[in-house]
Amino acid sequence: MTAFSTEGQSDPTVQPVPAAVVKQVDAADTTLSNPKMAVIALGSNLGNRLETLQGAVDALEDTPGLRVKAVSPVYETEPWGVAADSQPSYFNAVILVKTTLPPASLLERGQAVEEAFDRVREERWGPRTIDVDIVAYADVLSDDPVLTLPHPRAHERAFVLAPWHDVDPEAQLPGAGPVAELLAGVGREGVLPRADLELRLPE
Repeated sequence: MTAFSTEGQSDPTVQPVPAAVVKQVDAADTTLSNPKMAVIALGSNLGNRLETLQGAVDALEDTPGLRVKAVSPVYETEPWGVAADSQPSYFNAVILVKTTLPPASLLERGQAVEEAFDRVREERWGPRTIDVDIVAYADVLSDDPVLTLPHPRAHERAFVLAPWHDVDPEAQLPGAGPVAELLAGVGREGVLPRADLELRLPE
């Protein structure tokens, strides 16, 4: 799929995957030999939010060594960490992927997808066209400041926990426990399921 490539230009999101990684995973791309499961959270509150979320899902599916296995329902949520009504609401979703990419390369791919949709990082918790966050990667626990695993605030964010629970009711957040229990603890206030909206699982 080429979800948003422009005629005469190559897909800009492909570039950041290092050549060595591409070579490493190309052979495993068809069968994904010994893949790892990762959880990725998506959010958008600028522009055509649903179209942007779908474009991000499709772009991730186009990544060598990555297959999108499940796509959650869409939720509408209030922006995190800012004054009420200061930003548009978010559309949020969670996808489950199987990948042979190491965490650092998966992070680079996520950032490339953000850049392709003109994500601007001007302020913390600022509005954005797309946010691509690695929530968890297998059972990896890491305090690397570049990529902390699992995501350090996932356990307290209903807009991550609710859609994740939808696609994997038995999910465990590494180091924190069952997602169902974490979601029960934080509650669902401000997290509205949008049954009228749907993201497609890439074919």
